[in-house]
Amino acid sequence: MALESVWPAARKQLPPRISRLDPFKATIDQILREDLDAPRKQRHTVKRVFDRLIDEHDARGVTFSMVRAYIFHRRPEIRVEEGRGPPQAFVPQTHRPGDEAEVDIHEAFLGLAVCLITHRHVQKLC
Repeated sequence: MALESVWPAARKQLPPRISRLDPFKATIDQILREDLDAPRKQRHTVKRVFDRLIDEHDARGVTFSMVRAYIFHRRPEIRVEEGRGPPQAFVPQTHRPGDEAEVDIHEAFLGLAVCLITHRHVQKLC
């Protein structure tokens, strides 16, 4: 029997995996928010946050690398959410051919045993 359709059926969407760190993300976020007002030398390191999770919240299934990865991505996000740091901005520059030109000119003097040579190099960046 021929195929009913040339296109494959839509893939079944799996629910997002639950991380062992999920129950503790709110606690980590709270610690990072409190650190915004603390002097630089008194802020929590990743090791200290991990130790507090183990000691105060009995986070036995959580690994150091899980906490480190989460804090690495979450700390800048919290700074932006609290208005403490600028979001990373990128301004695209577009140059249509023929509208603008940029030229770099380099001049080098080469001293050889026989004579002095001047070498000029022009590089067009368009």
